[in-house]
Amino acid sequence: MNRPRYADDDTQPWYRQFWPWFLIALPAAVVVVSMHLIYTAYNHADDLVVDEYYKVGLAINQQLGRQERARALGITANLMLTPGQVTVHTPEGAVSDATLELVLSHPIESDRDFTVSLQRVGPGVYNAALPAPVAERWHWILRDGVEGTWRLDGIVESSDLLQQGVQETL
Repeated sequence: MNRPRYADDDTQPWYRQFWPWFLIALPAAVVVVSMHLIYTAYNHADDLVVDEYYKVGLAINQQLGRQERARALGITANLMLTPGQVTVHTPEGAVSDATLELVLSHPIESDRDFTVSLQRVGPGVYNAALPAPVAERWHWILRDGVEGTWRLDGIVESSDLLQQGVQETL
């Protein structure tokens, strides 16, 4: 028996139809977006939590002791940041080291932190090249390079003045 042909009979194979591809595309898009989110979460994770928080908590007393030592010795510093260079001015006679260590840390991303060794270029004047640009709200720590007996710290405040040179005083 011959079956009658209707006008709405489907004569194309399934892979030439719209709906199967539409239904396949939905889960495929979810898989692609999920892979992108996994990549982003893995490579751009926040560094806000310290793994060894107990050891960091114990070190706070040492940091406070070093800050007290700097205050007792009368050590202060003017930090001048210009594009590509940092200059530190200390009172003459307060610091006699040939080198000082300056740690500049980003407030959120620890992989952008760096340490600069400052060389004495004159009485109470230390200078070094910056390997990376520093912006507003970066934290800085200045300490003696050899013994680590004193420490000063602060925050870079204004990115507008950073282009012309910022002076941070502690």
